[in-house]
Amino acid sequence: MAETRQYLTFGIERECFALPVERVREILDMGPISRLPNAPPYVLGLTDVRGAGLLILDLRRKFGFAAAAATNRTRIIVVDATLDGERLGFGLVADCVYAVSGLSGGELKPAPAIGSRWRADYVVGVGREGADFVIVLDLDRLLDADLLAAATAA
Repeated sequence: MAETRQYLTFGIERECFALPVERVREILDMGPISRLPNAPPYVLGLTDVRGAGLLILDLRRKFGFAAAAATNRTRIIVVDATLDGERLGFGLVADCVYAVSGLSGGELKPAPAIGSRWRADYVVGVGREGADFVIVLDLDRLLDADLLAAATAA
């Protein structure tokens, strides 16, 4: 029997997204974030995590949704990504975090080529959680070269 891959599911706007749990370090409550000058609009800035600076990205802005004020459900998902062969940690702001799931059926389908609000190259595939669709993200493609420049400047 094949092992089911586990995903962390989270919400942005009214959409449900997922990342493989092996890429997630931890989940944090929102805290103070220091802005970075000349950073892309989706880069909120830096926050302190146990004495180290962590670059924080707003997934709402990265996907083209309107910015929103943080609520008591807003979380920072700390992830490991590989940019230009370098392994870096980032914080991704999500409206809420749902759960760790194997996704119903366990098989991902290709993302539709049209009709989505985000770039198709950010998406590994689409799964299901019950009756709802879950968009599984390609973390390394989500983070691009201009982000690498901001991370190394931080």
